[in-house]
Amino acid sequence: MLKEAFLFKVLSDQTRLRLISILLYNGETCVCRLAKALNEPDFKISRHLGVMRSAGIVKARREGTWMHYRLVEPRSTFEQSYREFLRKGMENNLTLKKDLQRLSRASCSDAGHPPRRGTSKSA
Repeated sequence: MLKEAFLFKVLSDQTRLRLISILLYNGETCVCRLAKALNEPDFKISRHLGVMRSAGIVKARREGTWMHYRLVEPRSTFEQSYREFLRKGMENNLTLKKDLQRLSRASCSDAGHPPRRGTSKSA
């Protein structure tokens, strides 16, 4: 019962609830796109994803300078059930709909990211 209670504690934060909902609907997503979807700074989204990663909810994958996050595979009937519950319960949520709309327009371009060392924007 402790694992289940801890899961709910982690997801009791609005930002983390929005993040897990986006990942349920969109699958693996880059931090910069998640930040744009939630209209929050990258560092804030990264911090929340770190909490979720420590809790075993998400996995990270690095691609160059970008980090991509996805949900881990459900390890129990409980984990599968709460995901189905969230997916169904959030399908008409106005905040999630707006987040997904912003996500659909978001991209991981160099805009908003400092140039990498040894590269120039004009090249």
